[in-house]
Amino acid sequence: MTNFQIYPAIDLRDGKCVRLFQGDYAQETIYGDSPVEMARKFVEAGAEWIHMVDLDGAKDGIRINDQVVIEAAKLGAKVQVGGGIRTREDIQYYLSNGVVRVIIGSLAIRNPELAVSFIEEFGAEQIVIGIDAKNGMAATEGWIETSGQAATEVADYFTSKGAKHFIYTDIATDGTLAGPNIAANRALVQLKNAQVIVSGGIGSLDDVKNVKKASTDSNIAGVIIGKALYEKRFTLEEALSC
Repeated sequence: MTNFQIYPAIDLRDGKCVRLFQGDYAQETIYGDSPVEMARKFVEAGAEWIHMVDLDGAKDGIRINDQVVIEAAKLGAKVQVGGGIRTREDIQYYLSNGVVRVIIGSLAIRNPELAVSFIEEFGAEQIVIGIDAKNGMAATEGWIETSGQAATEVADYFTSKGAKHFIYTDIATDGTLAGPNIAANRALVQLKNAQVIVSGGIGSLDDVKNVKKASTDSNIAGVIIGKALYEKRFTLEEALSC
């Protein structure tokens, strides 16, 4: 059993803290003008990790909200970041500025050989493979496009190449507060040596407890919580004490 972690999420767009509904950029809710202050609150609540996504970067394919991420990384919690990371320089930039893990998403689908080279160069602890899926198929470019690859195939390939950490997001449940798709995650966590962080749909403490319970006999290693915290369904302190 892995050390189960809670990852409060901060999604960045136009320098603000936002959430999208099912990955739709047209269905955005702004929850704060200062993502760094949000990160500070999470740290004060006891967060060991903070999950950050540069939504502008994910859409445009370049780092856009990187300065916000770097500031948040100075607050005491470990930060993992995704969105707009396409090159070796992007990874080196974040890791040399206090970020602990870098998430490779669209690039892993579009250029898997390059993604594998990053794992080999920077190490499996520093590179997370982010798999975002619609109906079991991997999606790219900020969830705008769907590839022809099954999420399980992507995970299987990268596990065979030495990847250790995965984030699996079920787009259909993301931002809905309707509960996570644990069944889809379980399909991934049967893969040997993979540690999977569940993302999407967390709406209650029971959801958090269910994911944590599932981690006792699988490779589920953590859960990302976003909208439920911003909508005050429960507090981070409550989630951490589950």
